[in-house]
Amino acid sequence: MAIQPRDNFSGKFGVIAAAAGSAVGLGNIWRFPYITGENGGGAFLLIYVFFVIAIGVPVMMSEFVIGRRSGSNALGSFRKLAPGTPWWLIGLMGIVAAFVILSFYSTVSGWTLEYIFQAINGGFAGKSMEQLNSDFGSFTSGSFRPVLWQIIFMIMTTVIVIGGIQKGIEKATRIMMPVLLILIIAVCVRSVTLPGATEGLRFLFEPHFEKLTFKAVLMALGQAAFSLSIGMGALITYGSYIRKDTPLLATSLQVAGADTLLAILSGVMIFPALSALGMGNTGGPGLVFVTLPAIFQSMPGGYIFAIVFFILISVAALTSTISVLEVVVAYMKEEFNISRFKASLIGAVSITALGVVCTLSFGLLKDFTIFGMTVFDLMNYLSANVFLTFGALFIVIFTGWKLGKLNFIDELNQGGKISPLLARIIIFIIKYVAPLAIGSIAIGAFFIDGLT
Repeated sequence: MAIQPRDNFSGKFGVIAAAAGSAVGLGNIWRFPYITGENGGGAFLLIYVFFVIAIGVPVMMSEFVIGRRSGSNALGSFRKLAPGTPWWLIGLMGIVAAFVILSFYSTVSGWTLEYIFQAINGGFAGKSMEQLNSDFGSFTSGSFRPVLWQIIFMIMTTVIVIGGIQKGIEKATRIMMPVLLILIIAVCVRSVTLPGATEGLRFLFEPHFEKLTFKAVLMALGQAAFSLSIGMGALITYGSYIRKDTPLLATSLQVAGADTLLAILSGVMIFPALSALGMGNTGGPGLVFVTLPAIFQSMPGGYIFAIVFFILISVAALTSTISVLEVVVAYMKEEFNISRFKASLIGAVSITALGVVCTLSFGLLKDFTIFGMTVFDLMNYLSANVFLTFGALFIVIFTGWKLGKLNFIDELNQGGKISPLLARIIIFIIKYVAPLAIGSIAIGAFFIDGLT
């Protein structure tokens, strides 16, 4: 069989839309605003932005450089750049991470489709928090509807990935990312104009430096690092599709900026409404699927805004799932020399099979545990505490100590020169600062409860 030709992004905006779409996910909506408010508000936000620029962007550039330098998938990149060495195992870890992450992430993504249906159907009207919580529990513990929505979401993801880079992923994210921004701004406007919304904005933005504990700083570092989709092969894979005339430093900064902006807007969207309607400040799935439906059915025009909200979180989930599936598809397509269509089907079906087990972990398989965790919880734990953390750690070690300064700077200078001083700073961060920072996240994840 002939070697399958590689596709590429058409330009910088396509890269930004796709990479920012990968970074912006459900965690931006239900985790970032809550941990910001609980850990110092504006003080936490300042630390978070500092870590995004100082740690997240250099690590993102590392992945982009590895991908573009090699022009290959996550595993093939390390084989090309370090032939005859075990470094390819880092790429394999990224592919396994993508497989595991999508298996449980597709479960939650499927829930968003159910709640679009419920919002349109008026399913929240007249229900108390207790009833909405009971409805959520009944739905997630079911054996048909959660699996059906998960399969539908995986079909949506697969259709986009089958289309390729320019005609599939880039085309979709060029549409979805502006739509996502518009929808978030629309809900933000409604939220901040509710009576009593000021207290929610204060919770999110008022600086409380006394709350910046060691754990809070580590949480800011971890959120900054992994909010950008590093450590799971997605940025290496996307990097392999970036043209040589695209400046990687500017692109990385713009992706990080877009991700941070949408995370902050998520807080502006949620917490003024919580405050205005007397709800407690919460995070996690309960915020999205229980608390917010209660808010929407209590506010004027809530029916429309409930529909808008659940569409926007579905879009946020979809922009992430296509990037994760592409990691697996690119690997299968190039390493086994099969068509994109066949690779997409094989990858999607196998991930969905594990995903169904994750979905049923809330009901039929809730008593089936491994190391005391359900399959869903185990996949979540492994991805956050093992694959992403150690994947990111080994990537920066490879970039700083194996790829070499000259190769890194040469690739970074493609599409736009950077100053020698800035280059030295970036190299120093990648060689010394980033490994120590990511290593501290790994240690904290195991020894500090609630860090991840």
